[in-house]
Amino acid sequence: MDKPYVLGLDLGGTNSVLGIVDARGHVIARTSIKTQQYTDINDYVEALYTEAIKIIEPVGGMDVIRGLGAGAPDGNYYTGNIEFAPNLPWKGIVPFAQLLSEKFGVPCTVTNDANAAAMGEMMYGAARGMKNFIMITLGTGVGSGIIIDGKMVYGHDGFAGELGHTKIDHTENARLCGCGQRGCIEAYASATGVARTAREILAKTTKKTVLRDLNPEEITSYDVFKAAEQGDEVAKEIFDYTGNLLGQKLADFVAFSAPEAIVMFGGLTKAGHWIMDPVVKALNDNVMPIWKNKVKVMFSDLKEADAAVLGASALAWE
Repeated sequence: MDKPYVLGLDLGGTNSVLGIVDARGHVIARTSIKTQQYTDINDYVEALYTEAIKIIEPVGGMDVIRGLGAGAPDGNYYTGNIEFAPNLPWKGIVPFAQLLSEKFGVPCTVTNDANAAAMGEMMYGAARGMKNFIMITLGTGVGSGIIIDGKMVYGHDGFAGELGHTKIDHTENARLCGCGQRGCIEAYASATGVARTAREILAKTTKKTVLRDLNPEEITSYDVFKAAEQGDEVAKEIFDYTGNLLGQKLADFVAFSAPEAIVMFGGLTKAGHWIMDPVVKALNDNVMPIWKNKVKVMFSDLKEADAAVLGASALAWE
């Protein structure tokens, strides 16, 4: 292969991580810049290129780079634009793929971060060889990527698959989601959703729990996990509640696309069986008999440090 490497860019609200990836899915070098430091997109692209060249030159320069893939919040695969991303310093519509392609001199493809994770999982991870699966990313929010017949579902406008913003609670007092709607599963099944559930349950229960030793406003999903590991019944209740809601939603997704598997990735998956067990139970309790116990639910086996870069790089091989 005359151009044996691609670049994968994980554009986050805080940091941007760029890696050089070979065809076997090895991240052979990486670098990063602070996203928020650059309020002008042109300054950002310039800074990214300057840092990237430092790791590209030792492997042969841009002559050995086939393309660049970028996973970005609100990245549109069809247009290559980042469109109205609330957590990035550049507002409105940003022609991201065009700017990167012009600067780096290689083709550039952009998609949203959850779709990039799904691409990485299909090419390098637990879903390798699968043609029908759903990727669920459980972090600050709930992201998703849907693969049907080996192809990513982008929809008419490039933004299909926002499963995190389907509703699990239709009451008027449902939790407010960051998208402005109430009752989205993201407000319940994300890492921040777990923390909100912890505060709500602590306010209602009189049960003894180590979580009372913490400032309620500073409780994290990791604190709940540590408490569950110690046998804390309230912590277990929090994960049961969260997993039950997520499992119900996953049952809806199964009815939509009949996936072979649902792959979960992100910080909340560190809770292991505490989150997995109630998810699987609720999923199978809420699907039609034809899907009961048929859909595999698994955690990603990509290293968290590499996953986002690998996912973005998968776009560049297309």
